[in-house]
Amino acid sequence: MSFNSPTTGSGSRTSGRALEFGRTHVVRPKGKHQATIVWLHGLGDNGSSWSQLLESLPLPNIKWICPTAPTRPVAIFGGFPCTAWFDVGDLSEDGPDDVDGLDASAAHVANLLSTEPTDIKLGVGGFSMGAAIALYSATCCAQGKFGNGNPYRINLSVVVGLSGWLPCSRSLRNKIEGSQEAMRRAASFPLLLCHGRGDDVVQYQHGEKSAQVLSATGFRNLTFRTYNGLGHYTIPQEMDEVCTWLNSRLGLEGSRS
Repeated sequence: MSFNSPTTGSGSRTSGRALEFGRTHVVRPKGKHQATIVWLHGLGDNGSSWSQLLESLPLPNIKWICPTAPTRPVAIFGGFPCTAWFDVGDLSEDGPDDVDGLDASAAHVANLLSTEPTDIKLGVGGFSMGAAIALYSATCCAQGKFGNGNPYRINLSVVVGLSGWLPCSRSLRNKIEGSQEAMRRAASFPLLLCHGRGDDVVQYQHGEKSAQVLSATGFRNLTFRTYNGLGHYTIPQEMDEVCTWLNSRLGLEGSRS
């Protein structure tokens, strides 16, 4: 099951300079509400496809919020418009960073989480480009601010990235090591990264390097899982690991096996 087909998404449009986010799909918890996770789709996809998969997971205590990215011209497609969390010319940590786009999407995620009850644990996850925003959100949370310097006020408990990469990796170490508070937050921040060795869209080496950069920067509570032969899609084994990891890190009650 692939979640990154380069097709034009629906529900959002470009209006002048402002980008409008598309439809948000919400999966309500079937049991006691203990955690809320915003889950972000890949390039060209929408929130609906992931909401259907997430609803089937044995995680009854999690509320899932699945937004849809704005439709915008994307450099990697020669300027062809499709749903994208930010502009990208290279699906790796080596490409130029669209900090404005990254901040806008990370702020949208933070806004979606900002109205959750205070006793609910919060997280961000995603696939491919969605994973890039999830990891970027983790670095913003550790620093306490977005790339533009505005304060990041959401206290994230978990971040999950599948088949993705770390944006702004070249400058991350200086930003984290420049603040004792950021180093403290990074050291305890729970991160799960998963990547298929057969991925020919976001190549495995980029996922591996992103994990290495995060670890070297001080994100010591990081788990990196790899899957032989897995391409740019997800499989039940991977989602089983995500469920196990979330149950453990969030301390969820009454989860079905």
